[in-house]
Amino acid sequence: MTQAIYIDCHAGIAGDMFLAALVDLGADPEYITAELQKLPIDTFDLSFTKQVKQGINAQTLTIDFTEAHHHRKAADIYKLITESTLPERVKTRSTQIFTEIAQAEAKIHGMPIEEVHFHEVGAMDSIIDIIGCCLALEDLNIDSIYCSTIPTGHGRIHIAHGIYPVPAPATLEILTGVPLANFDVESELTTPTGAAIVKSLATHFGPMPAIIPTNIAYGAGTKDFDFPNVLRLVQFTASAAQQDTVQVLECQIDDMTGETLGDFLDSVLAKGALDVYYTPISMKKNRPAIALTVICELANKPFFEDYLLLHTTTLGVRSSTVQRRVLERDFDTLSTQYGDITIKIAKLGSKTIKIKPEFSDMRRIAHETGQPLHQLYSEISAEIHQHYGHLN
Repeated sequence: MTQAIYIDCHAGIAGDMFLAALVDLGADPEYITAELQKLPIDTFDLSFTKQVKQGINAQTLTIDFTEAHHHRKAADIYKLITESTLPERVKTRSTQIFTEIAQAEAKIHGMPIEEVHFHEVGAMDSIIDIIGCCLALEDLNIDSIYCSTIPTGHGRIHIAHGIYPVPAPATLEILTGVPLANFDVESELTTPTGAAIVKSLATHFGPMPAIIPTNIAYGAGTKDFDFPNVLRLVQFTASAAQQDTVQVLECQIDDMTGETLGDFLDSVLAKGALDVYYTPISMKKNRPAIALTVICELANKPFFEDYLLLHTTTLGVRSSTVQRRVLERDFDTLSTQYGDITIKIAKLGSKTIKIKPEFSDMRRIAHETGQPLHQLYSEISAEIHQHYGHLN
């Protein structure tokens, strides 16, 4: 069981909105400020105040600098983080976020990541927002992060390189592979920093999973609209048995050989699909065929749609978003007369409900000993029952 949050990006996301919402959730602003002030950065002051946005009482962040601040190269920021005394997970998460931004800017401007020197990464407020958010997550002991689809807005904005359409080039590049929401607002709703935070830290994108909320918080944006410009966080206790959302891709095929279909199954799993399977069907003109189903993470939908179209003979792919629920899984090693065997243990909350030997180990032993697999399963199952006792 771990602590988790769902980021509801109703009005988009920016670094200051996320940090303000985490403080509203209960993160200690004094701890965050004290840790940030240990870093060799410009002098600053953080203040958190409540503000009502279209009827929603939300936390607002203000950053004050006592002197003009300068921009830094991405390489300098990596060094700053590496040489700091920040907690290790804060270092890891902060580096991941800065890397997302640096990679996007490097691609856009055609330069090595180490040489990226631009306002979005180097600006002091971005450094404080990103590292501050990671400190707040650590203070709250948040392990898992879920996120809604991301609205970006539309229109035009002034950035360091001139007037550009919304979303800004870096924002759109960072959000590659992330599901976007259609929200018709002529304004920048999601910043490069906000995009990088969710791209780096969120493991699931889509509707809110089936959860029991334990805490709800709001972080306010600086702009005013005719809707609440707030970021909502929902805290809950998560386990691997929690519902989440996955993408199901399907197509029908009647003109591929068994050899090529078998090779495709191996290759798509190697590319990171959660599951893939074939179902025998009958198509028009009485043709025997198969229905090919690939299950993947929401963010990987575009990649696997392309992969299906490129590596099979199908002319189209159907797609649907579904809920799934899986048990929390653990592994143990059981010493038997045949050697060590990996045991898979499935739990629902704190209760163990299934224990079984790993099939690959069982198959290996059956081949080595010449013993029928079903007899081997009976022997090992008896040893499992003796060793682990009744399920609890």
